[in-house]
Amino acid sequence: MATPVTILSENLPTIALVGRVNVGKSTLFNRLIEEHKAMVSDIPGTTRTRNIGTILWRGKQMRLIDTGGLTLDPEVPLEEEIVHQTELAVKEADIIALVVDGKVGVLPGERELAKRLRRASGKRVVVLINKIDREKDALAVTQHSYERLGFGKPIFVSGANGRNVGDALDFLFDILEKSKRRPKEIEQDGKTPPIRVAVIGKPNVGKSSLFNKLIGEERVIVSPLPHTTREPHDTLVTYEDQPILFIDTAGIRRKAAVSGELEKMGIGKSIHAIGSSDIILLVIDGSQPIASQDLQLGGLIERKAKSVVILVNKWDLSEDNSDTKRHDVERMVLSYFPHVNFAPIIFVSGLTGYRVHQIFPALTRAWNARHTEIPEDTLRQFLKQTTHAHRPSRGKGTRHPELTGLKQIDTNPPVFELFVKYRTSVHPSYIRYIEQRLRDQFEFFATPIVIKLTKLKR
Repeated sequence: MATPVTILSENLPTIALVGRVNVGKSTLFNRLIEEHKAMVSDIPGTTRTRNIGTILWRGKQMRLIDTGGLTLDPEVPLEEEIVHQTELAVKEADIIALVVDGKVGVLPGERELAKRLRRASGKRVVVLINKIDREKDALAVTQHSYERLGFGKPIFVSGANGRNVGDALDFLFDILEKSKRRPKEIEQDGKTPPIRVAVIGKPNVGKSSLFNKLIGEERVIVSPLPHTTREPHDTLVTYEDQPILFIDTAGIRRKAAVSGELEKMGIGKSIHAIGSSDIILLVIDGSQPIASQDLQLGGLIERKAKSVVILVNKWDLSEDNSDTKRHDVERMVLSYFPHVNFAPIIFVSGLTGYRVHQIFPALTRAWNARHTEIPEDTLRQFLKQTTHAHRPSRGKGTRHPELTGLKQIDTNPPVFELFVKYRTSVHPSYIRYIEQRLRDQFEFFATPIVIKLTKLKR
């Protein structure tokens, strides 16, 4: 079944950064959008999938796409997929910025890429000579060799320190002002805020396949190669007039198993994405037993107080996908994740799209639950009925506890303050009982409930 969302396009004019590996495209991308969004390292091929951001210049917005570094060598792992991602970016772009390394000059790879761009795109191409950090670097460059690429006079820039980036933006801006899609004024506040949804899981559980199915487009590379996704990628869509920002993350595994600086950086960004999201889609592999890393991710989500939907992926590979088997797996999954036992479970397939459409109503329902506000009078009556049905159990000490009040002090997630009589304490099991009663009565779907205890003074 097709995804029920559409990618939210603001119809902004688009610039695509393309070039060989290690010419500094991602550094320049971060500089232009004024964010540390793309992962940057000296390791060739750090960027694989397109990164998309927004440039704000002269009070107007333009769209920028960073692409993976090209080697044009079919023997390089994922080169075919990276080329395909670059072709998609070129197709979307109004201007192509061919980024070259000013410290090494024009290489055969640039000449071949220039040939392909002239042949395939038919669009305006601007050459940006990157890594020109000082005037001395500019004097050492022979411009003639770059002009022979066939795209006119190049522009010197430095993604590292921002040198001449303003001049480059002025040049690109003026071209786009004369194009069909022109830079747009900043939109006014008051728009519906997007639901931030992070897709997380251990490596190779099929997160990227699911991400592509959720947004309805091949935005990220899918491969059986471990750690194909190295950094988070986000796409803004709309579902029934509600914007949703989906974030695909790098696979997270325990520190002892992490190999290399890139994986470490990618995991750090993934953990940051969890912290900045509202709802987590925890993906587990339905074709394999639940692993210790799955459990650790469940614990991380609990500590972050995020709403959770558990996705049992690759359900199409199950030999038995009957309702009976499904219920058995649900019970098994919840037994492994008691700390997020409020999470609904959906059986899906990122490969075929099986039941992916069921995720969207779950997300909006969880979002509404996170913002539920309960009036004080209602909570007063709730506490009276709850304590009457089951008397509070004693914690440490000899005095029987007395609960004197309950009020909600925050939302997103919902936070409650429970008042306890002086010199008495409540057993943790009773707090869990109150939490469950709150969940049952007020439908806190897929959402954690935080209860803070306040002991009254004498």
